[in-house]
Amino acid sequence: MVEYAMSKQESEPSPHVVSDAPATVVSPASAVPPSKLVGMQAHVRLLDSVAAFTHHRDIDALDHSLVLSLAELTSARSVSLAKRTPESHGAQLQSIVHCASDESGSYRVWVTEPEPGDPALVSLWRCMDRTEAQLPSAEDGAGLLVPIVCEGRVLGALQLDSDVPESSSRPLVDGFARIYANYTDLLNESERDKLTGLYNRRTFERHLQRLLHQVDAPAQSNASIERRSRRGPGQIWLAIMDIDHFKHINDRFGHVYGDEVILLLAQQMRACFRHDDVLFRFGGEEFVILLNADDEPTVRTALERFRRRVTTHVFPQAMHVSVSIGFASFGKSDYQQTVLDRADKALYFAKENGRDCTHGYESLAVRGLLGQAVPVGSIDLF
Repeated sequence: MVEYAMSKQESEPSPHVVSDAPATVVSPASAVPPSKLVGMQAHVRLLDSVAAFTHHRDIDALDHSLVLSLAELTSARSVSLAKRTPESHGAQLQSIVHCASDESGSYRVWVTEPEPGDPALVSLWRCMDRTEAQLPSAEDGAGLLVPIVCEGRVLGALQLDSDVPESSSRPLVDGFARIYANYTDLLNESERDKLTGLYNRRTFERHLQRLLHQVDAPAQSNASIERRSRRGPGQIWLAIMDIDHFKHINDRFGHVYGDEVILLLAQQMRACFRHDDVLFRFGGEEFVILLNADDEPTVRTALERFRRRVTTHVFPQAMHVSVSIGFASFGKSDYQQTVLDRADKALYFAKENGRDCTHGYESLAVRGLLGQAVPVGSIDLF
């Protein structure tokens, strides 16, 4: 803003002088140099991008919006977001979200699951391990790499391949990395169970719908968003798990010890199941797992492997802890509550027939073992 200093005498109109000169009208735009207008437009575009990608309340959608925003702002050839698994999972990459332009010049977003030991990921790992930016390198073909860090935890890294000079692109990527880290931390607080870090029940329907969509529409070669996995689309299965005699554990050792058992059980779940199996704590001693598998024997094998792992694990106080598991499959026309009730019936059967075992609804139904009246909804899911 331009300010004009005027004396009191100048500022007050003279009663004896009347000016016939036309008033001068100054256009606001003409007062701003063109270079500043361009800069303001760039800032508005940047703010629009930040507002667009922080609008999402879903982390997967946030990931896609982040790489797309960066690609559009820098006219990049490609942008990648590498996501690292939590520290408790061990040092490995969970997924990589890619954004690149296709033959028509439009940007396309897709997700891949990296192969362990892939030499193409050496630069990414170096960036995350050192928690410092890596400049573009002609030696390994890597673009600008910036780590994503939140409170000392490395969440992943951003990789940018663009003609924009590093002096201009790096502050932008650094800023987006910080915003992404802070925002995902907030989302995780609202989506995760406070004690275990597993997903909470409020997020169940959203995760379920995403898995069902991936199975129903596995091939989207022309879509703007794709997911590519080493494991092809199978069938979605839902398992409900309950800690056996948990009330006895609380009554004998106290609720603090009971919480420790729940926490250790959640750690065993993370260690045993795959990255793309979705794990929930629904409250108390009740857990839910969403799995993608081709058939019932595959699901049973995975669940039995976990059940045996819990049985042989040495818990504090040398307490023997076991779990009962019931599971059911999602058919194309099945309602969510229907499958929950089926898995709950299988769980009820397991608890009524010795506990510390795994049963599938479909197998029990074929054998006629669910002919008797079995209460539906024995655990409070919703």
